[in-house]
Amino acid sequence: MTQDHIANRQPPTPQGLLHLASLAFAVVLVLAPILAGAQSVYHRGNTGEPETLDQHITSTTYEAHILRELYEGLVAQNAKGEVIPGVAQRWDISDDGRVYTFYLRDDAMWSNGDRVTAGDFVFSLRRILTPDTGAKYANILYPIEHAQAINKGEQPPDTLAARAIDEGTLEITLRDATPYFLELLTHQTGLPVHPPTVQQHDKGFVRPGIMVSNGAYTLKEQIPQAHILLEKNPNFHDATNVSIDQVYFYPTEDRGAALRRVIAGELHSNNDIPDEEVAWVRENHPEILRTATQLGTYYYAVDHTVPPFDDVRVRTALSMMIDREYLTEEITGSGEVPAYGFVPPGIGNYGEPAYASYRDEPMIDRIEKAGELLREAGFGPDNPLQVEIRYNTSENHKKIALAIADMWADNAVQTSLLNTDVATHYGYLRDGGAFNVARAGWIGDYNDPQNFLFLVQSDNQGFNYAKYNNPEYDRLMDEAAQTIDLEERAKILYKAEELFIRDLPYIPIYYYVSKSLVAPSLKGWEDNPPNVHPTRFMSIE
Repeated sequence: MTQDHIANRQPPTPQGLLHLASLAFAVVLVLAPILAGAQSVYHRGNTGEPETLDQHITSTTYEAHILRELYEGLVAQNAKGEVIPGVAQRWDISDDGRVYTFYLRDDAMWSNGDRVTAGDFVFSLRRILTPDTGAKYANILYPIEHAQAINKGEQPPDTLAARAIDEGTLEITLRDATPYFLELLTHQTGLPVHPPTVQQHDKGFVRPGIMVSNGAYTLKEQIPQAHILLEKNPNFHDATNVSIDQVYFYPTEDRGAALRRVIAGELHSNNDIPDEEVAWVRENHPEILRTATQLGTYYYAVDHTVPPFDDVRVRTALSMMIDREYLTEEITGSGEVPAYGFVPPGIGNYGEPAYASYRDEPMIDRIEKAGELLREAGFGPDNPLQVEIRYNTSENHKKIALAIADMWADNAVQTSLLNTDVATHYGYLRDGGAFNVARAGWIGDYNDPQNFLFLVQSDNQGFNYAKYNNPEYDRLMDEAAQTIDLEERAKILYKAEELFIRDLPYIPIYYYVSKSLVAPSLKGWEDNPPNVHPTRFMSIE
């Protein structure tokens, strides 16, 4: 995310794929008997190798896809991405919106036969919020009363406002009314762990043969950089309606290779496709291409602690020079929308998102103004700005980085690229490593602008890659969290987004669409904005 200078910014053409059509039929003939004898086995491409299967430490969608198969939270998501009852068969919400009482189903069982109890959820919530656990994503649970103080080491875990009234009844009290709380609980941070197993094995509970889970599947095998094998859990409360017996998850960072495997019949699905091959697939294999609107933003983080990127003039100039319309029309080409703000359009509990004032200016004017800002900051042809873009392995990320490097060259910016695998890339960013500019993306965990804007709160150490620290921004986010009236809350969040756009901790590039490859033999895959596709609702013909 290296290739020659893209002087004319011509769109890439698909390479190495035109011969596939003639080969695919022969390959499918060879593989057909194998697949026919394994109709209940799902071969699933997953575009990254998980760092961990500990739901309290994990943070990426690659891991979430697997964890939602292994575990079930109080609520879950159906094939359409809608919130449905999970371990909790029903719930009550107090009039002030702060107290949630969940009534657990009697037939919710762990894979070893133990009953799933309210106490298991209390244990799990305390564990993820305990500082020693090292959960990068603990702050997503801060709406629970005392959660933030516990996570900061200011209060003991047993003060968390989550209590088991009895084995089948769980009460959670929130700090303030939180309209997205049920959707929040569909996230992997809301998934329970099996207390006796964690107590006995500590972080080793994630290993095959040791893990005890409560979802539709159990962990059978994990071979790094090869596959993860899940098997149907006979103790799952809805096991009789689970059609697929085994799921193989493969780390498919090479999207082109994954495409060839789907065409050849080796994979039933893959959750991404190289951007430059979308048009080819749409023309030659439209039956396998699935695209859908998605609540997500593709962006470049900028390290505010590294000169000269701590200078807002430099960040603004870099943002102004990016021709997002070209990127989305000629590089990605799957319906992505140019992003001049961070919160995606159409998100709930919000109005029209904020956007940068230069959105409607001609590119030639933006390039000229960006040059002026760079000269004010001390950069120009005689002293070019040096920028390193970090990105995780992907043909798509590489092509976007090369195109942006070409755009920046219009004002003598000299750009180099640094590529690492996905685990190394995000681990480096989450651990606070220094950088210039780094590719990242955020898919909404729940349908609310807070889930995007909270990323750069100063205390969000896990996801504030930019190390942004603005007390006024933090104050607005805290004020929004205490505002019950949704219209007033939206106005406050809008002000926060305006500060975001002014200061540019992240440079928004485009709003996502999901792009998946799905074989016709895989039934039950429903396109949806969260891009969540539980295997339990699918079957293979």
